Amino acid sequence: MIRDVLGYEGRRVVVTGCASGMGAATASLLAELGAEVIGIDHRPADGPFAAFHLADLGDGDAIAATAAAIDGPVHAVFSIAGLPGRPFSDLETMAVNFFGARDIIERLVPKMPAGSAAVVVGSVAGFGWQGFLDTLLPIASQTGFADGMAWAEANPDAIHTGYTTSKRLLNVWVAWRSAELMARGIRLNAVNPGMTDTAMMPTFVEQAGPGGLHGYMGPAGRMSTSAEQAWPMIVLNSPRLSYVSGAGLATDGGVCAGFTTRR
Repeated sequence: MIRDVLGYEGRRVVVTGCASGMGAATASLLAELGAEVIGIDHRPADGPFAAFHLADLGDGDAIAATAAAIDGPVHAVFSIAGLPGRPFSDLETMAVNFFGARDIIERLVPKMPAGSAAVVVGSVAGFGWQGFLDTLLPIASQTGFADGMAWAEANPDAIHTGYTTSKRLLNVWVAWRSAELMARGIRLNAVNPGMTDTAMMPTFVEQAGPGGLHGYMGPAGRMSTSAEQAWPMIVLNSPRLSYVSGAGLATDGGVCAGFTTRR
């Protein structure tokens, strides 16, 4: 009889954005599965944490200090923290959603043994990222928070839709970086959620206007819950999926499949 089916018992995991929404749901479920959960958020958070770090993932120095304070080994990273775009600027959105999400993982990679995994949260907003590969790969393949921010500041036209650009970049980076990491035994994947009932959703609805997001409900006809987004991430980072890397999993109730086939 198989016990500990997903293999999280006794594993050390890092969850960013753990104070609410998908991050809080992920942290709670991981603790129930027997993992030692290390939380990171810019707000104080109550949860089943073995350790918690207060840090703004839009601040490169805070990311560096937080990563340095986390002892290894780190068996899984869930980079979930993010901003919805407005009212935040494009630069602020890019800082957290892409440069910060990438940097926290990269700084923890030296502490991740073979068999570890990381997942980032993209979005249906990043749908069709392959068509922007030539433009986005040069920045996705950079290293370092400061270099990324310098590029974004110098190229405001390239980030004029900060949320969408950040989510496309996450998918490009996963596809590009996963090859090298997999050769070291570390898997890297992304999930691309559709509409989810979190604190961000009212902002998205306000931005889109009445009826503007109706199509993004998809065939399911409803928003997902935070737990419905947490479970795919947990499964992706599980050692049971040891041969899955570089994937961008659509967790959108069939929205992108419908767009692709014009359904």
